[in-house]
Amino acid sequence: MLGEIVILGVFVADTSYRADRMPKMGETILGNNFALGPGGKGSNQAVAAARAGGRVQFMTRLGQDAFADIALSVWNEAGIIPVIEQDPDSYTGAAYIFVEEASGDNAIIICPGVAETIDRDFVETRANLISGADVFMTQLEQPVDAGFRALEVAREGGTTTILNPAPAANLPDGMLALCDYVTPNESEAEALTGVSVRNPEEARAAAAKLLSLGAGAAIITLGENGVLFHDGERTEHVPAFHAGKVVETTGAGDAFNGAFAAALVEGVEPVEAVRFGCACAAISVTKPGTAPSMPMREEIEALLNRSPASLSR
Repeated sequence: MLGEIVILGVFVADTSYRADRMPKMGETILGNNFALGPGGKGSNQAVAAARAGGRVQFMTRLGQDAFADIALSVWNEAGIIPVIEQDPDSYTGAAYIFVEEASGDNAIIICPGVAETIDRDFVETRANLISGADVFMTQLEQPVDAGFRALEVAREGGTTTILNPAPAANLPDGMLALCDYVTPNESEAEALTGVSVRNPEEARAAAAKLLSLGAGAAIITLGENGVLFHDGERTEHVPAFHAGKVVETTGAGDAFNGAFAAALVEGVEPVEAVRFGCACAAISVTKPGTAPSMPMREEIEALLNRSPASLSR
């Protein structure tokens, strides 16, 4: 039987605008396209993990509105078990996403809505679920205190813990020590360590600093330069896969994290789980959107099979 992945995080409805450039303050420009779809790092990671073959439960708070309906529909389609509270007096989160047409690069504003009220009590009432999971993962879109307590509960139960420290934020003392794996991108790694990360060599220095702060292993995502894995005994630079023309980079980090968790819970050793995550991310950027861009397991395996290395358990 597959192990259980429990994810604490935020759902937001993504409102995505594509244009040739970002408007200046006070300026109105015509865009090229608009899309409304499911997002939020935690929710995206849950979809990625489920489509990659994981058994996933997702914990969050929603409003009782049309955006909540989108969330429930997406999770049902992906096979995710929702562990939620709905508040009729607040709203489900939303995000503004600007996508530059030529490059696919993005800029994002997030309003978490009722998910901002996720607190320690929300976590405590679901402690058995967290401590009974094989892998627990969270991010920093919900209040940090709730994520801290959830990691404590997971650690107390012997659950493998993953922290995706996004968006970048100051972490309380001791939070990294609760993490078996911490998975920042370049800017998040620099915010946590003060070490500039522009290439794999600098990523290695930042990873060492993260371990000195208590993390069990650091996995720094480097975009088109792949991923740097470091656990104090082993350092591996995993190159990025090429799966086709880049359409949109939004959600690539979430694709990586979800697929990494899905591989890890199956017993895949960590560096090979990183490769699995890299393949998932590479496919996701060839498609528009966030959750809709998350590939199915068969797509990931097909890309991996074009590489000489295979997953090892």
